[in-house]
Amino acid sequence: MTETKTSDETPAMDAITGKPMPKPIPAATLVIFRDQPGSDAPDLLMVERSAKMVFAAGAAVFPGGRIDDADFDFAKALGHADFDEYGARIAAVRESIEETGIAVAVEGNLDAKRVSEARHALHQGTNLADICNQFDWQLELEKLIPFSRWCPPFAEKRVFDTRFYMISHDDHKAQATVDETENYNLFWGNAQAVLDRAEAGEVKIIFPTKRNLERLAQFGSFDEAVAHVQDHPSVMVSPHIEKRDGGVHLCIPEGIGYPVTSEPMDAVQRGFNK
Repeated sequence: MTETKTSDETPAMDAITGKPMPKPIPAATLVIFRDQPGSDAPDLLMVERSAKMVFAAGAAVFPGGRIDDADFDFAKALGHADFDEYGARIAAVRESIEETGIAVAVEGNLDAKRVSEARHALHQGTNLADICNQFDWQLELEKLIPFSRWCPPFAEKRVFDTRFYMISHDDHKAQATVDETENYNLFWGNAQAVLDRAEAGEVKIIFPTKRNLERLAQFGSFDEAVAHVQDHPSVMVSPHIEKRDGGVHLCIPEGIGYPVTSEPMDAVQRGFNK
């Protein structure tokens, strides 16, 4: 059994082989809430990744991706001393625009044509900082609520240190559309509905997404989620392996907000093919 980590430290050793871990790639993911009038649970925006992707091929995930150097540079230019944290928030905003066409935590002209132009420019390699300057957009990064942070203890093809954020986006007129590069489909659905679809074999979800959806399924609104996070602040989650009930389980720590903290290894969907 490996030591459980719930600090800001990334895992140093592979939980299976005991070999040193490669340096994780910083990444950011955004859980976009849309409260539904008359419903007992908010919708969340999910994207289904292309089967050709190296990581989480074919899986339903929250919008997100790696943090670019330009994101850190933008955070510094905006005067944020903690540019690791705010570079991640900028990346989450950027990836949301790129992958879904939804602009969150942005103040300015956000009509569909303008957001589409920004999305196209991002796909062409333009930095978000230049787009904000051109369109007179201001980022409202404090609207992103830290939810969790995950780094797997397995030396896979790529290892991501991923910060998860939450944000409310109740503009029902804003249309999310696939980017048709990394993702082939997207959909809104409440957390329990996505879990039910996964159980029925309709969508694929990997271990971190499943645990996070189970946690998110506890909330009837975005405000409930925010209150929960205040009681269970974001910590680093690095799963560990335990022998339980005659089998091997992949586990996460108790007491950090997750209602389900283990799953048999033979049932676990990981980010890479087993």
